[in-house]
Amino acid sequence: MIQKRIAQWAVMAVAVPLAAAGARRLSHTLVARRGPSGATRLLTRGADLMRPQKAKRRRFW
Repeated sequence: MIQKRIAQWAVMAVAVPLAAAGARRLSHTLVARRGPSGATRLLTRGADLMRPQKAKRRRFW
């Protein structure tokens, strides 16, 4: 059971941010080559849902 939790944490901590970064980078590349389109907006929106770029950081002091 603990191994399952560790695996879930690893996916959330590593794979999801990498997927968001990849989608954002692919979107920027496609916009540069072909211009804005529905697919590029969808990729950017999906990346924002997974990991917002302008997330507020909490201060502890």
